[in-house]
Amino acid sequence: MTIEPGDTAPDFSLPADGGGKVSLKALRGRKVILYFYPKDDTPGCTTEACAFRDAAPDFSGLGAEVIGVSKDSVARHDRFKAKYALPFTLVSDEDGTLCEAYGVWQEKKNYGKSYMGIVRSTFLIDAKGKVAGVWRNVRVKGHAEAVLEEAKKL
Repeated sequence: MTIEPGDTAPDFSLPADGGGKVSLKALRGRKVILYFYPKDDTPGCTTEACAFRDAAPDFSGLGAEVIGVSKDSVARHDRFKAKYALPFTLVSDEDGTLCEAYGVWQEKKNYGKSYMGIVRSTFLIDAKGKVAGVWRNVRVKGHAEAVLEEAKKL
């Protein structure tokens, strides 16, 4: 499945760090930055999470909620969040349902080997639940800032 700007964002209700649950429906009325990343506490994923952390006051000032998604467990998310003082929610998609719904679970290649994994992607969702921006195959450097600039336009 490919999600494009203008599409209704697929809803979800999944476990999150701290033992909570998050649903997109419950966030209606707020902008949502839903970013998918491969794995907690790895170099690129940590850099990306810290960039969103550092921009958190700016996103919050826009009424935007940042949510990170990976297939890591809630316990692993809790450790990652505590280690880097991440002020936003991390959702656990252990069975990959949300990754499939957003089309980010794809074949990847590394050093000549093929495997399935999360393709680093971000979706900007407006207050009505429509996708307003899509970034695929994200390069981490400058990404949080680019998403923030688009969120300012909503």
